[in-house]
Amino acid sequence: MSAAPRTAVGEGAAPPEGGGRTPPESDRPAPDAARPVVAIAGAGSIGVAFAVLFASAGHPVRVWDAFPEAFERARADLRSRLGLLAEFGLLAESPSLVAGRVSFEAELADALGAAVLVQECAPERVELKRELFAAVAAVAPADAILASSSSAITPSTILAGLEPAGVVPADRDAAGVDAAELDVALTGVAARLIVAHPGNPPYLLPVIELVPSPATDAAVLDRASALYRGAGLRPVLVRKEVEGFLFNRLQGAVLREAYALVRDGVATVDDIDEVVRSGLGRRWSFIGPFETVDLNTRGGLESHAEKMGPAYERMGAERGQHDPWTPDLVATAVAQRRALLPLDEWEARVRWRDEQLMRLKPLWEGMSSR
Repeated sequence: MSAAPRTAVGEGAAPPEGGGRTPPESDRPAPDAARPVVAIAGAGSIGVAFAVLFASAGHPVRVWDAFPEAFERARADLRSRLGLLAEFGLLAESPSLVAGRVSFEAELADALGAAVLVQECAPERVELKRELFAAVAAVAPADAILASSSSAITPSTILAGLEPAGVVPADRDAAGVDAAELDVALTGVAARLIVAHPGNPPYLLPVIELVPSPATDAAVLDRASALYRGAGLRPVLVRKEVEGFLFNRLQGAVLREAYALVRDGVATVDDIDEVVRSGLGRRWSFIGPFETVDLNTRGGLESHAEKMGPAYERMGAERGQHDPWTPDLVATAVAQRRALLPLDEWEARVRWRDEQLMRLKPLWEGMSSR
């Protein structure tokens, strides 16, 4: 098999100056029987962040990039991040010990050979991701979880160009295998491919969105969830494939309104950031939007929807949206909240919320926003 496609995976830009040495077999950290090998395809910022996460959790990590020249920068970034974590007391072991679990591989097959998880960290271009997964499928273990770090592209979109009959000749050539070999390699890929979109950086923001396609094997999803949870992440299942998933749809909704408020002269960029820094963000740092409004109104979410629903509907209409909080929708949300917090525990939870705000206030007040 020839080399994997030489496309800039790390950052989507030209490779940096300087070279990077791929360690010989004897230099690579030995797999830990209790912590299986994780492979990362892409030595850019998010790839290094995943290396920090998994190596800190004890996994041997193999990092590959189409440009081995990127390894020098990636090694320096890895050392810098681990040093900062240690400085803040957030690393259980020495930075050198954790870094020693990470190797950088010039050959894709060397990186993927023993991996239970392949975490793709290529730029957000579907054609590149398809090309990369075609190459990965040809050399990864047949039972390895194939996870894309995509911020918005659904797994079905990636798979649309990866089905054996749908891979165009250019992709076959780029993957470095003949058509028949690639068809065999791609068999079963759909069952193992998911999106696993992290917060950035994942070793500080523990949420990770797991997005299956209709073809994803449930056992693969369970294995992936257990693996990420074991590394300290908190998996959230996205139950339907939607562009942007949860993280970026929620972030996008805030950003769309923020841009509109600036456009309309309602507020400046810094005014809007201040409302989030000193208001919404403080509550949202430990409770989400549903719990926030549930605790804001006596009677909980149902009472809040009755009082504020019409106003929010009018605000949406100003932006050309028509997403009313219908009685059935409110009832569904209320039922889920009451399952989490019965109303007879509401006052105690409000007190808990206020206690957390009090504990965090000195930290926030000690921060500089500049």
